[in-house]
Amino acid sequence: QVQLVESGGGLVQAGGSLRLSCVASGSIRSFFAMGWYRQVPGQQRELVAAITSGGMTNYADSVKGRFTISRDGAENMLYLQMNSLKPEDTAVYYCAADRWYSNLAAGGAEYWGQGTQVTVSS
Repeated sequence: QVQLVESGGGLVQAGGSLRLSCVASGSIRSFFAMGWYRQVPGQQRELVAAITSGGMTNYADSVKGRFTISRDGAENMLYLQMNSLKPEDTAVYYCAADRWYSNLAAGGAEYWGQGTQVTVSS
């Protein structure tokens, strides 16, 4: 059984920074593709950033240059460093993982965390 648990969300002023963390437990291994999604009530969940087991990254255009995804395979940790936050970044952020990057990128990841709220005030 794989479990993903996020932390690090909170309330921050526009222009500020937050660092989200996701710890993976269970049978997850370093070859899993991992990523961060976010969702605003009434809207579809969107991929924010993803990283392959080999370290290749992909970002949504709206966060390029501001967010950085990273992972520590030895510790089964995933991070999202968010800088220059904007009110439109307000959402629930979810950690996701799948054996295949294509599944994760398509929104069909097998494993999901419970989400952590990020609120950016103007």
